[in-house]
Amino acid sequence: MSERFADMALRCAGLAASALSWTPDTFWNATPAELLASLALPRDRTTPPSRDQIARMIERDHHG
Repeated sequence: MSERFADMALRCAGLAASALSWTPDTFWNATPAELLASLALPRDRTTPPSRDQIARMIERDHHG
């Protein structure tokens, strides 16, 4: 059974609003990958990123 895009979008918007406190504008401006990443559980909840990992992320984001 296929679900209409509008029905699925409404369900995803509701999930983003309740789980992430996203506004409709935030939801509609997010990519599907951003939505999935925001809803995904962390891979390892016990180990935070190291200083080196954070520095690499900052450097990567700084350069686009």
